[in-house]
Amino acid sequence: MARVLIVAGGCRGRGLAEALVGEGHAVRITTRSERGRAAIEATGAECWVGTPDRLATLRGALENVTVLCWMLATATGPPEELDALHGSRLEFFMTQAIDTTVRGVVYEAGGARGAATGAAGAVGAATTSASEMLAGGEAIVRSLAERNSIPVAFLTADPLDRDAWPAEALAAVASLLSRA
Repeated sequence: MARVLIVAGGCRGRGLAEALVGEGHAVRITTRSERGRAAIEATGAECWVGTPDRLATLRGALENVTVLCWMLATATGPPEELDALHGSRLEFFMTQAIDTTVRGVVYEAGGARGAATGAAGAVGAATTSASEMLAGGEAIVRSLAERNSIPVAFLTADPLDRDAWPAEALAAVASLLSRA
């Protein structure tokens, strides 16, 4: 049995968790507050209250994790916060994961790379476009994973495609678990 950590416990993360739990895997999902606990636990996953806005709250979530899933391509907020989620915070969290049991990383690259939006629903163009932001995150993950010989998978299906995204996400985790 493997443990999968899903950073971001929204609807898609919970759907993936439910499928993984159904296959016999242990899943831990992060949520920013206690409000998400009931929905997460209803999937059979363990709930971890923590946020990428304060990475120290996520450090313990890496304990005994085999595959880390950074599922934030559709995160919303001010452009500078979104840039950090796919830039400096992602890079720091990835470096924290290196010296753990993590043996694979799934990065949600956002389908057509236009999924991430700013606070009012407009692409965070003040600093970088959503496409550039997600491409930058992909480059960070690719570089750190390559340097540390950690297998990685990138989700490119449209996060809003209710058939393609779940199938791609489940296949990505399965491919990494088969190498672990």
